[in-house]
Amino acid sequence: MSDAYGRLARLDKGLSVLEKICREEREVNPQTLEQVLYLAVELAREGREGRKVGTIFVLADSEKVLARSRPLILDPLRGHPPESKRLANADVRETVKELAQLDGGFIVSDDGVVISGARYFDTSAEGLQVPLGLGSRHMAAASITKHTRAVAVVVSESSVVRLFDNGELISEIIPELWLLRRHELHLAHDHAEEIKSGDVTVLQKKEE
Repeated sequence: MSDAYGRLARLDKGLSVLEKICREEREVNPQTLEQVLYLAVELAREGREGRKVGTIFVLADSEKVLARSRPLILDPLRGHPPESKRLANADVRETVKELAQLDGGFIVSDDGVVISGARYFDTSAEGLQVPLGLGSRHMAAASITKHTRAVAVVVSESSVVRLFDNGELISEIIPELWLLRRHELHLAHDHAEEIKSGDVTVLQKKEE
């Protein structure tokens, strides 16, 4: 288990980040979402080959997500058996980190299989309220989660990990190593709870 896994898992007062983010009403497998979030935090912290990397993971409701997306290039994951594409496998996580340098994003099944990579997600801005300053990946994440029962995890090149559900931003995860100025975050502090663990900070939207 990497340091990023341990840092994200240990919280003050014994609370888990996943208890705040991976709620049952998200209608996704919490264990799989946990794996995706850890991988996203690692990418945000480490980048790849000396540069920052941005990508998007869309989790659950895979058939509808596939129908609302298309490959940008020949899918590098196509044809491999599901058992060889599980995020629980360390080699698969390293492969995903390499592929994250390509344009597009990933579709992850509810049971933790990376179904497709280098994927473009159809985007419609209708009915969405994405915070100003967030780009096309975030708009795609909001749109795909609005029109399916999936959730989306976006790794920003600014090193923040953002979680979208039902068309809106619900969490921002900030590795402390690259802690950004407050005005670069999009969840207002009076509407979000701040959780810290070691050198990872999470801003979680408060339940209404």
